[in-house]
Amino acid sequence: MAYYRWPAAVLASAALYAAALAPTSAFAQLTPTTKGFSIEKVADFGHQVTGVTISEDNRIFVNFPRWTEDSPISVAELARDGTLKPFPNETWNAWRNTRKDELSPGEHWVCVQSVVADGKGNVWVLDPAAPAQATIVPGGPKLVRVSLATSTVLQNIRFDESVALQGSYLNDVRFSPDGKWAYITDSGVRGAIVVVDLGTGEAKRLLDGDPSTQAKKGLVVKADGKPLRRPDGKGVEFSADGIALSKDGKYLYWQAIKGDTLYRIATSALTEAGWRGDDISSQVQVYGKNGVADGLWIANGTERMYVTSPEDSSIKIRNLATGPNARPGILIQDARLRWPDTFSQGPDGSIYVTTSRIQDSAFFKPGVPIALPTSLWRLREGK
Repeated sequence: MAYYRWPAAVLASAALYAAALAPTSAFAQLTPTTKGFSIEKVADFGHQVTGVTISEDNRIFVNFPRWTEDSPISVAELARDGTLKPFPNETWNAWRNTRKDELSPGEHWVCVQSVVADGKGNVWVLDPAAPAQATIVPGGPKLVRVSLATSTVLQNIRFDESVALQGSYLNDVRFSPDGKWAYITDSGVRGAIVVVDLGTGEAKRLLDGDPSTQAKKGLVVKADGKPLRRPDGKGVEFSADGIALSKDGKYLYWQAIKGDTLYRIATSALTEAGWRGDDISSQVQVYGKNGVADGLWIANGTERMYVTSPEDSSIKIRNLATGPNARPGILIQDARLRWPDTFSQGPDGSIYVTTSRIQDSAFFKPGVPIALPTSLWRLREGK
C-alpha cells in the first residue's frame, strides 16, 4: 500500500502559519534546558495530532481527530522518512463527514482520539466518534484491536448509548497487565471512567458524575497568560482526560483538564465492587495537585509520572512514591511545546509527546486555517 503524503498546498499553508512557533526541519532539533533535558523533533504534521504510541518493535503510530476539519487520515503509522501510512489500511480511514451516509461508522474511523500499543502485539484504537467534540455519530464509538503483525482487525468492541451517551467523549485508554481489562476516561460534559471486560466486550460507566471525573467549577484554563475562551465565551470544559496505570496494574490515576487535582483508585474497586454496580466513590483518593494537565504517563518500571502542562508549555514530573503531598516539578519548559498532549514510551525508554496546539485551533481563533500544523517530540537527557 502506498504511503500517504499531505497535499503540498496544505503543507505550505500550514508551514507559513506555524513558522513563528516551530522550526521547519523534521529531525534533531535540540533545545537545552537548565535541568539537562531537551526535546528532539521527530516529525511535523499538516493536521492536528493528539495520540501517539510506540510499539514494542519500535513502530510509531499517531492519530488525527476530526475536531476542526474533515481530516484526510485518522490513524497512521509514521515511517522513518516522515511519511504516513494509513493504519490498518485505507478502507478504515475512508470515512468522511461528507460520506457519513455511505460508510458504516462501526467499521471506519470517525473521530479517533487515542492509539495505544499494548505490548502484546496489538495497537488499540479508541474512537469516540464525535466530530468537533459534538454529536456522536450513532454506531461509531468503539475500541478496536489491530494486529501489528498483519494489520488486521482482531476485535471491535462497540459502545452503545449506555456507555457512550450523547455528550460523552471517550478520551484515552490503559490496559491491565494481564490483558483482561481496559480503563477509559470520558472527558465529555459528564465525565466518567469506562471499564471494559476485554474477554466479553462488555463495558460499564463507573464514577459517572463523581466529582473526581468532572471539570472543576470556577477554574479557568489559560493559554499565553490569558483565559482560553471561544468566541461565544465558553472556555475549556474537558472532564476526566489524562489517565495512567501503575505498572503493577493496582492503581488507576486520572485528572480532568479543567482541573488541577490528580485522583486514583484501586483497580480492584473498579473490576469488583464497581463492576457489580456498587457505589465506589468513597474509594477514590485525592493524590495531589498537578495544576492544569492533559496527558499522564508512568515511566516503565518506575513510579515517575510525567505530566503535560499546557498552560506554561512544560512537562512536569512527580514521584508517586513520595505520596499525594508532593508537588510535581518542571522537567522541561519550551515555547514549542504548545499544548503538550499525549505521552508514549519507546522500547528503549525514550518518552515521546505530541503537541496538539489546542489554543491555536479554529475553536479558539476563528479565521485561522482549519488544518492545524502540529508535531511529535522526543525527550532527551543531556545537551
